[in-house]
Amino acid sequence: MTIRIAMWSGPRNISTAMMRSFENRPGCTVVDEPFYAAYLAETGLDHPMRDEVLAAQPTDWRAVAEGLAAAGGDLVYEKHMAHHMLPGFGLEWVRDCRNAFLIRDPAEVLASYVAKRGEVTLDDIGVVQQRVIFEREADRLGKAPPVVRGADVTADPRGTLGRLCAALEIEFSEAMLNWPAGPRDSDGVWAPAWYDSVWKSTGFSTPERTAYPPLPDHLRRIADAARPHYEAMLAHRL
Repeated sequence: MTIRIAMWSGPRNISTAMMRSFENRPGCTVVDEPFYAAYLAETGLDHPMRDEVLAAQPTDWRAVAEGLAAAGGDLVYEKHMAHHMLPGFGLEWVRDCRNAFLIRDPAEVLASYVAKRGEVTLDDIGVVQQRVIFEREADRLGKAPPVVRGADVTADPRGTLGRLCAALEIEFSEAMLNWPAGPRDSDGVWAPAWYDSVWKSTGFSTPERTAYPPLPDHLRRIADAARPHYEAMLAHRL
């Protein structure tokens, strides 16, 4: 039986490094942001490499969900951006996955995000939709699904990943701690626009603490709106 792990994150977290970590496990297949093209097609948003993304993936969310269900192998790791799951996109397929949630302080997300894409809204950072999926899973399971904070992973990769694997009911593998540098065939077509740091990486490292300048008022308002959703999930972090 295939074990499917859906990891729900927002942008500018360590989501791609986490995908690398799982991909380096023996027998694990990874899927990189499969709903990205469907999200862009539905919203009409102008993201870096938009045309390439639309050409590379199905633009109907139903086709994406069917493709995920058909994926075979012992372990499939799905890297998802929570904001890609628009209100009209069904979530019934999620019940067939072991769902986990990767979180980061919204103020840090926003300070990092605007360096890559100038315009940003609350919906763009995915915290609200991440909370919706989290609460849906908590209701289904009768308990909180696993939550990890990116900063905890980089500070203590072995310990945090060990707790995550235990919560997902899979064995921890030392192979998750390091990986070869460079691009992967599994990377989304958008990788050249976003994955420069990950391509240089060979493992989780604690980055130097970035002293972000104070957020301007419009970004601070977004961070304030996102914070209750972030803190609701933070309360359950492993």
